[in-house]
Amino acid sequence: MLAEDYEKSVIAGIVIAIESKSEHPLAQAIVDGLKPQKTQSVMIENFTALSGHGVMGNAEVNGKTSQIRLGTKKLMQDHDIDMGDWQIQQQQLEKQGKTAMLIAVDQQVIGLLAVADTIRDSAKSAVTALKKRGLQIIMLTGDNQLTADAIALELGIDKVIAEVLPEHKADKIRELRQQGQVVAMVGDGINDAPAMAEADVGIAMGSGTDVAIETADIALMRADLNTVDTAIQLSHLTVRNIRQNLFWAFGYNSLGIPIAAAGLLAPWLAGAAMAFSSISVVLNALRLQRVKNIH
Repeated sequence: MLAEDYEKSVIAGIVIAIESKSEHPLAQAIVDGLKPQKTQSVMIENFTALSGHGVMGNAEVNGKTSQIRLGTKKLMQDHDIDMGDWQIQQQQLEKQGKTAMLIAVDQQVIGLLAVADTIRDSAKSAVTALKKRGLQIIMLTGDNQLTADAIALELGIDKVIAEVLPEHKADKIRELRQQGQVVAMVGDGINDAPAMAEADVGIAMGSGTDVAIETADIALMRADLNTVDTAIQLSHLTVRNIRQNLFWAFGYNSLGIPIAAAGLLAPWLAGAAMAFSSISVVLNALRLQRVKNIH
């Protein structure tokens, strides 16, 4: 959606130029989507990324140097930019589950850019599997509330905490823990790392950034959300296996040591029995290697 007094090629050139300087995950997707279109070359100076709000910089547009801003409604409000009917159109797009960003030159909104995250094929089945385990699923996101609610409804997620700035995600995790909840945080981006560190268990997706993977307690090897449920299943089996081994070791030694101390076993037989005890524990632990992905 574009303003009538600006050519499409100019606006596309502005967006490509300013988003090319951003490291946000959506930025590269926007640039790739606009590159096939006819665009005018624009040079951005004094680029600034505003975490959770958008980007801004200076560029020469229509023969004069202007301030370019691309981002959220909050970014426009903070700079006293009148959004007019653009705000209504933005809300309509957000209700469809899209992230809508406003493009402004100086104090005028000239366009509206909407992108939609493709929901992973494994997302819905993963949410269903986790809910069957009796777990509460919460979506923690920096997206607009309307966008987050639309996605949560499609996935069957009951609770949404939206419009959370990256630096505040860890605070939200801390609040949940203070309420007595045990929290596992699943993420894949740089912005998720502090929240994962704050959670009882941090889980990084295989496609995540290096920072997220290094921060997490568990790093999944694939970008399949079903592996979160598999990791939980494997953790339960591991704990059960540990308990079995402890029970076997203590029980075996509680019986064997008194018999050996009483001289009822030859030394070689007592040694063999001890070795058998250790081998049986190892063999029981090796059974975990046979666990297959349940999905």
